[in-house]
Amino acid sequence: MANNVTPDVFGNLVDQLVTIEGRVPVMPQDVLKPLYEAAHKACGGRPVTMSAAEGLIDNLKRGDTVFVMSGAGVQPTLPRGESDGPPGAAMLARILYKGLGAVPVFVSAEGMHIPIVDSSKAAGLVVKDSYEDARDWGLGAAVANAPGDQSRVAEWSREIIEEMKPKAVFSTECLGPGKDGLLYTATGIPLNGPDTKFRGCIDISPVWTEAEKRGIFRIGVGDWGNELGFGSIWDAVAKHVPKGDTVATVTKADVVVPAVNSNWGTIGVESCLAFLLKRPDLMHTPEDGERILRACIDAGGYESIYCSTAFSVDFLEGEAEMALAQLLGSLLRQKLTDVDMGMTH
Repeated sequence: MANNVTPDVFGNLVDQLVTIEGRVPVMPQDVLKPLYEAAHKACGGRPVTMSAAEGLIDNLKRGDTVFVMSGAGVQPTLPRGESDGPPGAAMLARILYKGLGAVPVFVSAEGMHIPIVDSSKAAGLVVKDSYEDARDWGLGAAVANAPGDQSRVAEWSREIIEEMKPKAVFSTECLGPGKDGLLYTATGIPLNGPDTKFRGCIDISPVWTEAEKRGIFRIGVGDWGNELGFGSIWDAVAKHVPKGDTVATVTKADVVVPAVNSNWGTIGVESCLAFLLKRPDLMHTPEDGERILRACIDAGGYESIYCSTAFSVDFLEGEAEMALAQLLGSLLRQKLTDVDMGMTH
């Protein structure tokens, strides 16, 4: 019998799983659904995780560079970022490298790269200091760190895009500026600008806006609307997120992926890539997920709600993220198998 599982069928399953409203009780509830509905509409009524995966396959061929942006941190609370973002970035880079032969480059602010690099190594993906070695020898991923001086970031963004010529840019839990040009926490506290109480926040969104100017395909994954790309559903963020008019980023994406947290959204895209490639073996296992998340936390990527080293992502137990990997892996193996019903019933 024919296999009736189309990309949209599988993508809809994934979208449902990664958009569970798993927020802590002190945060507003029932926010994710309207953000997802807006993103789904912006994708022409198609599943967002599958649309993102298809876009990556359409825009990347073997040897092409893809930027993977992540790292949302600031002094003194999250000096190396958080446990949401880097693990997903590592998992996504791994499947792009192994499945498509692409060259992933982790783009982040200085210091934010450390949990990303350690997560990648835990995922089995080597990270080279030299972009040329990663590109010319196929040795894994590379890193591009923004300068610590905000005034130099725009020029640096142009330079790395000119040099590396990415064919796609994927952002997961990387913040984008609001309408006033500032970065904000999910609760509306400014992370930079004259009124901030934090230190050392570097806005790397000029990489994103430079990519947009050049027509480079962009995917934005986030959970609250202050992340890169969510300007594509700005009205929904402004309406449904508390202080949304302030925190909503104005940066736009070709595909926006709202999720309970950015790791889950990125894992959803990973599973859709494995589906399209018909390679369930490329999906990370629960054991991989545990190792990757622990590596991130050990490298200083804190659980962000309490700024702790708990095995948790946005106060959602790490075991839940492991269970997501198990469920998506099981679904992949099931949906990609041709079953002859005449032999069983």
